[in-house]
Amino acid sequence: MRADYSGVAVAVPVTVPYVRYSIHSAHWWLGRALAMLIQQAGIDKHDVDGLCISSFTLAPDTAVGLTQHLDVHPRWLDHIPMGGASAVIAMRRAARAVQAGDASIVACIGGDTNHVDSFRHTVSQFSRFAQDGTYPYGAGGPNASFALLTRHYMNQTGATREDFGKLCVAQRDNALRNPNALMKKPLSLQQYMDARVITDPIHLFDCVMPCAGADAFLVMSEARARELGLPWARVLSTIERHNAWSEDPIQVRGGWTMDLDGFYGQAGVEPKDVDFMQAYDDYPVINMLQLEDLGLCAKGEGPSFVRENTFTVDGTLPFNTNGGQLSVGQAGAAGGHQGLVEALRQLTDTAERTQVADANIGLVSGFGIINYDRGLCTAATLLARSDA
Repeated sequence: MRADYSGVAVAVPVTVPYVRYSIHSAHWWLGRALAMLIQQAGIDKHDVDGLCISSFTLAPDTAVGLTQHLDVHPRWLDHIPMGGASAVIAMRRAARAVQAGDASIVACIGGDTNHVDSFRHTVSQFSRFAQDGTYPYGAGGPNASFALLTRHYMNQTGATREDFGKLCVAQRDNALRNPNALMKKPLSLQQYMDARVITDPIHLFDCVMPCAGADAFLVMSEARARELGLPWARVLSTIERHNAWSEDPIQVRGGWTMDLDGFYGQAGVEPKDVDFMQAYDDYPVINMLQLEDLGLCAKGEGPSFVRENTFTVDGTLPFNTNGGQLSVGQAGAAGGHQGLVEALRQLTDTAERTQVADANIGLVSGFGIINYDRGLCTAATLLARSDA
């Protein structure tokens, strides 16, 4: 098995448009994504011989049960319940399957439904660790956990709500270019600051809005992509790490830091070469951690880095160019796929109004499975346009 990811193409970014609530099951959303992949790639359903699924609301089924619903018979199958890290990890494993000859075309799909009460049920059953750590104090769900992480980060670095707000406002500016974004009104910094408290120091616009939807892409060989006439992106490098730095009393760094030198070394680039970044953004504090831990700035310097950049599509370090989950919405596990799909659009010149000029190298970061004081799964990839 070769160490690099040469010869692998990542192509056909698709989004099943998000809606706030849905009467459909997760199976419907995942199936619609597969149908869009097949149609846009110009292939037959049974040409897809690999399948990787990420979904929180597919239960009691897993990817195995889904194959019967969709009438597919892949020879390579994976189910990755790793939240915001799922897309990058799916791509990593699919790339290796293609290199090894275990599959020729792999569909990587993340998606969830959102019934009127399904989000409350999902977070209440999310993690036994989180239940044990927060429920005795009358707090449940991710808001309390991320409030803890946010306050600790503010105390350690001097970050202010205005710093988090700048990222949220920039992402909303980007989202206004994206017709799929559920948040369609401009957001000013003053509106962000005045928003109601959810769990101090988290306010309304620090939180993602649960919704239903799906995002997906295909992984295949470069030769197959050329044969099909598809634009694609190359994988320069990619990493994943789980339960990193467990000795830290509360999370101040993610697993990316364990593998950073190899990450850029394999790609043959440096952080300054990145033309845009798509980060998993369930809360702004996680954006700060990713900017630091992936080498865009030094540890603890996230606040000053934010003050020095604009993060808009047409500004410095375009960041979550489609608006990110904070302004597009979080369709469950699709939230982890959203950034990778947007990166593929950037690198294949199909991003339309969110297109970054001269986008050659993109950084995509994933973060998932929050327990009461930390996220357990981290992943990242550096992608390049096929001719770069």
